[in-house]
Amino acid sequence: MTTEQLRLDQPLAPARHALSKVPEVTVYFWVIKVLTTGMGETTSDFLTKSLNPVIAVGIGGLGLVVALALQFSARRYVSWVYWLAVTMVSVFGTMAADVLHVVLGIPYVVSTTFYALVLAAIFAVWYRSEKTLSIHSIHTRRREVFYWATVMATFALGTAAGDMTAGTMKLGYFSSGVLFAVLIAVPALAYWKLRLNEIFAFWFAYILTRPLGASFADWLGVPASRGGLGWGTGPVSLGLAAVIALFVGYLAISRKDVA
Repeated sequence: MTTEQLRLDQPLAPARHALSKVPEVTVYFWVIKVLTTGMGETTSDFLTKSLNPVIAVGIGGLGLVVALALQFSARRYVSWVYWLAVTMVSVFGTMAADVLHVVLGIPYVVSTTFYALVLAAIFAVWYRSEKTLSIHSIHTRRREVFYWATVMATFALGTAAGDMTAGTMKLGYFSSGVLFAVLIAVPALAYWKLRLNEIFAFWFAYILTRPLGASFADWLGVPASRGGLGWGTGPVSLGLAAVIALFVGYLAISRKDVA
């Protein structure tokens, strides 16, 4: 597909724009997104180690279903509903990626490739159906389904990629976080300086937020024997949840993420 084909839609009519189910992409969006990825990583690790893994995955799956049900039933964007759904996708996406490696013994290189292909397939079907991949066009139920399917795939892909760099490639959690921090600057600079297609730049950066946040969260939570600071996955999860709640509460009051 060409850059011209991927261009953003023309501005939506006010009535339609009011029905958008996603927030405006601001600095707050990116900060909260990275925080949710970190929380999802440590929360998943905490649950699977504290509970029977089957029960933990069941809890994660149930939380995801409830959160998405709330999101799909809302008639417009609601900050706490939207970010609850993103957080639960993060938790369950981590579990899905870990199941392929821990339970089935599939190498992270293979699972990363698999989720990349899944994501590419979703993008292809989404574009063929809707002729746009812009998140500014999420104002129908079908586009919302495509959007959340894409979000789930990006979380699984990012989780597998982060574990691949930290474990398989032996970079460790902190170095992996630095790597993805550098990589996420690439689409931002390319969009700013080289006029990279906005939609491509957005999804490129969106995918990278997952391994970025997860790598640093793991570094904070895992013990020193695994290259971390040893704060514990439980405390790190609670700390990140508190910060997320503060940001989302601020946005709910200020509505800075609503057009």
